[in-house]
Amino acid sequence: MNEVRIHNKAATMGHSVSDFYPLFGILGIVATLTTISVIAFNQDLMLAFMGWFFLVFGALKTIRIKGFVEAYQMYDVLAKRSKTYAYIYPFLELGFGLAYLFTWQIEVVSAVVVVVMLIGAYGVYLKLKEREEIPCACLGTVFKVPMTWVTLGEDLLMAGMALMILL
Repeated sequence: MNEVRIHNKAATMGHSVSDFYPLFGILGIVATLTTISVIAFNQDLMLAFMGWFFLVFGALKTIRIKGFVEAYQMYDVLAKRSKTYAYIYPFLELGFGLAYLFTWQIEVVSAVVVVVMLIGAYGVYLKLKEREEIPCACLGTVFKVPMTWVTLGEDLLMAGMALMILL
């Protein structure tokens, strides 16, 4: 489990912008794929963004799935109780992504996304409250990005977008 811990500058939440370069790069890829989907295939902007977001982030989690599971169990309230859930989670994200891109059962998928992302956000919030330095498992363990309020924002953004679809 030591391989997934971050040993950086300080135990305070003082991170530099460079700590987030991998996240910015991945979000750039998601934005590019979203733009192509909207322009070339006339997809809905929000569905395309959510689809590519979940697909790319889910795929990154599967590359080193064992490391992802270890990192995810550090903060997710369901993953702490069920290693099986931690192993299934990346594939849930891949399924969410495909469903959004192919506009399949959008209301049902969005309802599940709201629940899953809010549960995830709760676990992130609890860990942030403790001020413990741990890696964010959002990019799997391919890239080391610290868990910060940005992580919470990602979860809440996806839950909010799914809720907007339902309303």
